[in-house]
Amino acid sequence: MTQLRAARQGRITPQMEEVARAERIPAEEIRAGVARGEIAIPANKNHPGLQPLGIGQGLRTKVNANIGTSPDEPSAELNLEKAQAALAAGADTLMDLSIAGDIRAMRRRILAEFPAPLGTVPVYQVAAEMAERGEPFPQATVEALLEVIREQAEEGVDFMTIHAGVTMEALARLQREGRIMDIVSRGGSLLANWMAHNRKENPFYQHFEELLEICAVYDVTLSLGDGLRPGCLADASDRAQFQELIILGELTERAWAAGVQVMIEGPGHLPMNQVEANVLMEKELCHGAPFYVLGPLVTDVAPGYDHITAAIGGAIAAVCGADFLCYVTPAEHLALPSISDVREGVFAARIAAHAADLVKGVPGAADWDRQMAATRHNQDWPGQLSLAIDPLKAAQYRCASTPKDETVCTMCGQFCALRTSKEALAALRAPAKHTA
Repeated sequence: MTQLRAARQGRITPQMEEVARAERIPAEEIRAGVARGEIAIPANKNHPGLQPLGIGQGLRTKVNANIGTSPDEPSAELNLEKAQAALAAGADTLMDLSIAGDIRAMRRRILAEFPAPLGTVPVYQVAAEMAERGEPFPQATVEALLEVIREQAEEGVDFMTIHAGVTMEALARLQREGRIMDIVSRGGSLLANWMAHNRKENPFYQHFEELLEICAVYDVTLSLGDGLRPGCLADASDRAQFQELIILGELTERAWAAGVQVMIEGPGHLPMNQVEANVLMEKELCHGAPFYVLGPLVTDVAPGYDHITAAIGGAIAAVCGADFLCYVTPAEHLALPSISDVREGVFAARIAAHAADLVKGVPGAADWDRQMAATRHNQDWPGQLSLAIDPLKAAQYRCASTPKDETVCTMCGQFCALRTSKEALAALRAPAKHTA
């Protein structure tokens, strides 16, 4: 029994009840949203100690943190430290995108040690293990691809990115369109290479029903990947991108019919004036399924600051209806992120998500800001620090520049606007003094 099947049968599961408590909305609303496919609860039945999380319409905008090893940085321990740092900074989910080291052992440790929902891109494991054996990825068999999905599902992975929409038809449109950046999705490029060398259709598209059977057994949520997402503003909103999105909408209906929950992944680079249209297009073509966006990054010229370009796009996307933001770190386009980069990326995405939740009217979002305003008015510095989205960084700034008068800060000192305005308002309330 999957969350989707239970919801459509009118049953409120324990996971739905936990999500309802966390979101401060009735459990029946969660059930109804899951039944419609507008809310997903990635909750593999084999994930021990999982803290259920809802993603979708009417809920708090969630933030994912990507972690993972690379051939140049294969340390499992460092990867686990990044996972811990991401969750400590407030990430809601983790995705292990490892392509080096003992991927299986690392994934099992993440599942055992952290309660957050875990996502993966199974094709990465196939490619990495084949590379270790000196085998090119196009030699991968369909059986090997499906077996890795089954293995990860059995272990407890909660959601998986599957680039099933990168079809021969979509690739033909990409070729006719002519892009600057071609394919920037690692998974999408691997599958395109497999298809080109084998002259066959995408194996995940061709064998989608078998994939759904595996997901249904363990209640794995499909995160249908945007393998043809634009990698620069010049490629945004082209025919290849939207052809893939149309296919993902069709696959969404097939997944729901099999009792499998779905999220749709969205574009990486978009100019600001195209963000809303992309969100609305996804919601229409994919029937309201939760939208999971990488950024989107709203300019291409900010390497080292792409956590900021992504936060700008993510805030706009979430206001327009995106449900799930994948963080981007300052190291994007440059290197594997450090622990410090992971923290910066999570906080930037969380700021974007919260800013959008204020506009969406998510329960409790505005209360947080009102509390902060009250502590600032009262010049309650400990209160301000405790309410900060990143209390540690706020405290570091406060301690690094200590004022002579602890009731103010070193920006204004004795000319603090709050202090002066309080004096002014107090004088206005006082009885007027008559002068001769």
